[in-house]
Amino acid sequence: MNAYNLVVLDMAGTTVADGGLVERAFASAAGRLGVEPGSAEHTTMLDYVRATMGESKISVFRHLFGDETKAQRANAAFEEAYGELVDGGLIAPIPGARTAVEQLQSEGRTVVLTTGFARVTQDAILDALGWRDLVALTLCPADAGGRGRPYPDMVLSAFLRTGAVDSVRDMAVAGDTSYDMLGGVRSGAGVVAGVLTGAHDKGALTAAGATHVIDSIAQLPGLITELESRR
Repeated sequence: MNAYNLVVLDMAGTTVADGGLVERAFASAAGRLGVEPGSAEHTTMLDYVRATMGESKISVFRHLFGDETKAQRANAAFEEAYGELVDGGLIAPIPGARTAVEQLQSEGRTVVLTTGFARVTQDAILDALGWRDLVALTLCPADAGGRGRPYPDMVLSAFLRTGAVDSVRDMAVAGDTSYDMLGGVRSGAGVVAGVLTGAHDKGALTAAGATHVIDSIAQLPGLITELESRR
């Protein structure tokens, strides 16, 4: 039996290349709430968005706008803008991502895809990539009680819903942001792998607790096999 039979993967930046669409969608959402592009306020907000890549988007907007009504308006505008960009064909799989997922599944592992986006946006991405049937379970913050990363809730929901492993130590988590790493560490996962195809660099991923850092998700099956051979 494989040691790491549950693999929980982030989407944007990890398995999905979005080419900076988060920043573009944020600019659109902020503009609707009166934040002028190029202003000091816009720059400060954008810096925060970059630093918190991977976090639930509604949590980001709650921090930025304070007021719940404004946060909800900003989040709705963000999701709408991002969905339009997705529908415009502006996303693509990270090279080798689908092959990696299929390889992991062929080895008897359960793979779960997670995101900080709302369900409607997650589904739009899955549809755009033709990934609706790629894995049996996909999760967004609302599916795990409403809290996204850096909380471990989505990873632990994957653990509870799939029943694929007996111990959290037999989970592998992969993502491109420090928040992905924090969520993985807090879940107790045995492998918390950072990938360098997204928002944060090796230093940030390592500082947040990554057990391993790889160039791309395409390398994850090989890493897991290597680690299992050592156990």
